[in-house]
Amino acid sequence: MPDYELPKLTLAVDLAILTVRENLLQVLVIERGIEPYRGQSALPGGFVLDGEDLHDAAIRELAEETGLDGTALHLEQLFTYGTPDRDPRGRVVSVAYLAIAPNLPIPAAGSDASGARWAPVEAVRTTLAFDHARILDDAVERARGKLEYTTLAAAFCANEFTIGDLRHVYEVVWNMPLDPRNFSRKVANSEGFVEPTGGKRVPDTGRPAALYQRGKALALNPPLTRSGTGAP
Repeated sequence: MPDYELPKLTLAVDLAILTVRENLLQVLVIERGIEPYRGQSALPGGFVLDGEDLHDAAIRELAEETGLDGTALHLEQLFTYGTPDRDPRGRVVSVAYLAIAPNLPIPAAGSDASGARWAPVEAVRTTLAFDHARILDDAVERARGKLEYTTLAAAFCANEFTIGDLRHVYEVVWNMPLDPRNFSRKVANSEGFVEPTGGKRVPDTGRPAALYQRGKALALNPPLTRSGTGAP
């Protein structure tokens, strides 16, 4: 067989960490402290070290750049990004990870990041370095799909919540208004999604609202699809 030189390729990880804060779907971003794209917002991430597992690299980079503990999150692989010109430093293939969780702490910058913060998805998605806008778009779509087929939305509510509270989470993540009656009917038909506590929330004006807690189901059956919840 003829001798040939293996192509030079660098492996990296990037992280899309999503949460609901201040009634908005927000993403964890860093401000890059080094070139390329110094001073520009980006998703946290970096190069995989020799002999390092991909998942371990994602946890390490998250801790180094933002101070957040990735071992406390459910990190799942989102997609692999390998467009030849995605990084001006050379051929870099990145494995992106996604985590969606409530009540995440304020990040603290470190490593090659000069800043770290939560930012509304719609405010930063077009300003991200590299191809991170594409990664974020894919992450948001995955998150929206998870709300269709899993009970994840209830995790963003308090221990006791109203159906209106739950609907608000869907409206924030899906970025669309939903018909209250149709949504309530769909939730009621999804076995194990929510359970009544027997309590009520009494507002200053209007009728009392029944309180619920998260049910035991992890998957929604039937699913709560965007096309079937009364979105205009």
